[in-house]
This record gives sequence, structure tokens and C-alpha cells, in this order.
Amino acid sequence: MGGLKRRPTHSDVDTVDMHVGARIRERRVLLGITQQQLGEAIGVTYQQVHKYELGINRVSVGFLLEIGLVLGVPPEYFFEGAKSGLKRASGGRRQRRALDFSRDFRLITNQRHLEMLANLVRMLAHA
Repeated sequence: MGGLKRRPTHSDVDTVDMHVGARIRERRVLLGITQQQLGEAIGVTYQQVHKYELGINRVSVGFLLEIGLVLGVPPEYFFEGAKSGLKRASGGRRQRRALDFSRDFRLITNQRHLEMLANLVRMLAHA
């Protein structure tokens, strides 16, 4: 029976809930959708969406399916990266900046500005 895996602990489950919530927030912010808009789309309040994103309240399978439809991703998207030791990737401020940058970058319509910004980011990344 060497193929049996250990049973997840309560803290592992909480960590997965936090990871799923972080993935919901990440995708929502990337698409420029507010908590209010997501809540209206799935039939809950923005406060409930906020609790889902923080991992305070567990997202049911049904709501996870609905959230995935609204955010344009399959349900497994929300679990990507959670398996690595069941540890939540802590991006914190850096992850938030990356999401904000990505969302704002999509709003730039001037092709010349896009190229200049892309070149600047490349230069800074390799400096």
C-alpha cells in the first residue's frame, strides 16, 4: 500500500480554499471585473465574493463552475499551482502590481506606446 497518499489536514484544506480564492481574484482583476459585477453574475453579494477571494468562505462546486463561466476559465484553473505541497504561492504586493500592470497594459490602444512600453519592461527585466 505504498501508493497511498496522506490525508489532507484541516490547514491543508484552508490553504487550498485560500489558493482558490486568490485565483478567483487574480482572474477577476485581470479582466477588470469588480466584486460587485462578479457577485451579480453568480447571484451573490460583493461581500460574499470578497469572502470567497480571501478563503474565509469555501466556494461550492456549483459556484466554482459559475465563476469559471463568468471569468472564461475551466474549473481546474482555480486549482493550478495548489498541488505543490498544498502551499499557497505568496505573491502579495508583487502579484497585485503584475495584475494591475496587465490590466492597464490592455487598455493602451496606441501601438507605438505599446512597443515602447514592452521594450522598457524588457530592458528593466534584464538590467
